[in-house]
Amino acid sequence: MLLLLPLLPALGLAAPQLGTSPWGPEVAATMLRFGCHQLVIDRIDPLVNPGSLPSPHLHQIVGGNAFDTSMPYNVDISSLANCTTCSYSEDLSNYWTANLYFRARNGSYKRVPQIPNRLPLFGDDITTKTEGGFVVYYVSGGIGDVTAFKPGFRMLVGDAGRRESLGLRNQTCFRCYTGPDFEGDNLAPCYDDAVDTEELPGKMCWGIRSNILFPTCWDGKNLDSPDHKSHVAYPVTGPHTFTALGTGGQCPESHPVRIPQLMLEIIWDTSLFNDPDEWPEDASQPFALSTGDTTGYGQHGDYVFGWKGDSLQRAMDGVCFGAKCHVLHTQSLEEGKRCSVPSRVGEEVDGWRDVLPGNPDVWKKK
Repeated sequence: MLLLLPLLPALGLAAPQLGTSPWGPEVAATMLRFGCHQLVIDRIDPLVNPGSLPSPHLHQIVGGNAFDTSMPYNVDISSLANCTTCSYSEDLSNYWTANLYFRARNGSYKRVPQIPNRLPLFGDDITTKTEGGFVVYYVSGGIGDVTAFKPGFRMLVGDAGRRESLGLRNQTCFRCYTGPDFEGDNLAPCYDDAVDTEELPGKMCWGIRSNILFPTCWDGKNLDSPDHKSHVAYPVTGPHTFTALGTGGQCPESHPVRIPQLMLEIIWDTSLFNDPDEWPEDASQPFALSTGDTTGYGQHGDYVFGWKGDSLQRAMDGVCFGAKCHVLHTQSLEEGKRCSVPSRVGEEVDGWRDVLPGNPDVWKKK
């Protein structure tokens, strides 16, 4: 699968002016790409485990401060939040994924810190300076190409309980950075057999990048479904993502409405754990997602829509690139940092631990 829009700097193309396309006047594509600070790290999940305190495993959360143990269905989340950790101040949505932990040879665990993306795009320096958190992408093929999500919309990609390959590298993938300058990163996610894997890398890396790509087709009726997946679908033919020319794959008849390509991009600094004496004696990979998953096949991402008014539709039709868009409002790095919510569970998630938060039954210390 290809996502050619993020390759633009690597191709040596000049940064576009706001409201213009770098591909020429015949192509009016949009790619929002913006950083979000950490909102909170907590063991709650209002989508899969609403009302549970705590939920089974730990999540990293970014976005608006309406995030809580439960988030009411069929309600405009943007009306409940008054700040966001994301650089676009009109995006009060929430995005969350699993955390990553390192298990030392003595059986103890430590959370792997998230670090900013090193690549600025079209003058964006917020993405390279966020604290914790990750990068969010929204892509469309141009004016009228997609229908923005509606208030109350939510979805999930991946399965936290999966422990074997289903050949779904086009939905989630990992990439091993081989040096401090992000060597091994040619930007486009999940398509390169040489560098992208569905499972966690089995070797020492300077950092590990995780990409999560959401479906791009909607049934046009339901804002959610019991499994949080059935109301959306991936294309049945062609690429699963939009290309530079806006030619996403064909949607199935059951899900005919094309929606923006949403992608999350997380970078973990695993260089802190590259002491061979701390790795297992058999040199097997020592990282686990906070679900207790040592394979990486259970990587997943959750989304609750919360853009204000028609701001996302305007952006998708606005021929915008990166973290600056002429039809959206941005906030400063400091304003985003001030937005937070308190931990509801209140457990210690950092420092060396005997077990993972929630004690998932995989790598219990002997």
